[in-house]
Amino acid sequence: MKISTREDVIRVVEEEDVEFIRLQFTDMLGNLKNIAVTASQLDRVLDNRCMFDGSAIDGFVKVEESDMYLHPDFTTLEIFPWRPQQGKVARMICDVHYPNGDPFEGDPRYVLKQAISEARALGYEFRVGPECEFFLFNTDENTLPTTQTHEQAGYFDIGPLDFGENARRDIVMTLENMGLVVEASHHEMAPAQHEIDFRYDEALAAADNIMTFKLAVKTIAKRHGLHATFMPKPKYGVNGSGMHINMSLHRGDVNIFADKTDSLGLSREAYWFMGGIMKHIKGMAAITNPLVNSYKRLVPGYEAPVYIAWSATNRSPLIRIPSAKGEGTRIELRSPDSAANPYLTLAVCLRAGLDGIVNKIEPPKSVDGNIFAMTKQERISLGIEQLPGTLIEAVEELKKDTFICSSLGPHLAKKYVEAKEAEWHKYRCHVSEWEIEEYLYRY
Repeated sequence: MKISTREDVIRVVEEEDVEFIRLQFTDMLGNLKNIAVTASQLDRVLDNRCMFDGSAIDGFVKVEESDMYLHPDFTTLEIFPWRPQQGKVARMICDVHYPNGDPFEGDPRYVLKQAISEARALGYEFRVGPECEFFLFNTDENTLPTTQTHEQAGYFDIGPLDFGENARRDIVMTLENMGLVVEASHHEMAPAQHEIDFRYDEALAAADNIMTFKLAVKTIAKRHGLHATFMPKPKYGVNGSGMHINMSLHRGDVNIFADKTDSLGLSREAYWFMGGIMKHIKGMAAITNPLVNSYKRLVPGYEAPVYIAWSATNRSPLIRIPSAKGEGTRIELRSPDSAANPYLTLAVCLRAGLDGIVNKIEPPKSVDGNIFAMTKQERISLGIEQLPGTLIEAVEELKKDTFICSSLGPHLAKKYVEAKEAEWHKYRCHVSEWEIEEYLYRY
């Protein structure tokens, strides 16, 4: 049943015996937050009268302007299948507003909605299919997370090699119960690594689904005595976790990325969209790869992209063109990782792509050979540039890309840069175990 009105919400809460309602929103860094209220407060919730202290949330406001209000999106009402079925718990995803009713410009969901509005003004609908990877690790005797696993399963392996098969099945069933359509799930390359792919959806719904997905994965994993992590590179020597983004633009039911007269089945808009992303990808990296740890995934040898190139025939470049044609035509951006804030990631992808279309930015020629096997001179001769190698390099690229900063808005761009510079400073000052092992006895 599709929920779209206040009356729909009231009816479902009454008919399903919902006792608690969690009002969820996402902070600048991609962390899910919530306020829980009882069903007796439903009228206050639906009247947008639920207030919280915005000064306590990363990237929000100062103490002297701290009052913020949550405006629930009625269409996101879902009941948590893992909570008690008598006195059920439901959630609604909310937009953040100022007391005067204006939307808060630092709300990541608002940033994406603004990008979607720009696309619609040009006649486009942005559709997205995310491929989300994560690890399921053991916990210790105190149920604290570790990076240990006893399995040795690899790509597409099944049980009993795949120790996480039962947990993954329960995660998929839970997501389906919450209205998400899961197209595929499987074991990934590294031991204890998994992937779940959703059906293509409108961009805002896709971002909401990613946040719901992360909550469900962590919750169900804990019930199986496991810890789920979306940390991009939790272990040295194995593949990291990405969040590949499949993207296309539509007018009604028509995929405008498709052109059967092109050798790759791509329209001019698809090429220009790709050109815009490639132009801005360095400035986008601090958003799509937001952690110090993100850049330990973006190294040669582990399937993650390092170089700014595209291809329809191999998986080493930044952008891949999947083989599906017609309505399935899309481009796949392979650099984002699973720690990225999905609202901001999709917003900058869309804005960069639209910049490509509006200004008819042509991408460079495709690179169909294995870029990792090329010499540095070969890459230079082909004009292949490299993604930022560290978080601070990515932050500097973001600061230089005024278009991406304007896509985030001045408030969020400033707060985000400050937060990431502080993260890098903490990391730079930290003395790691690797340094102790490498240097202590030698110097």
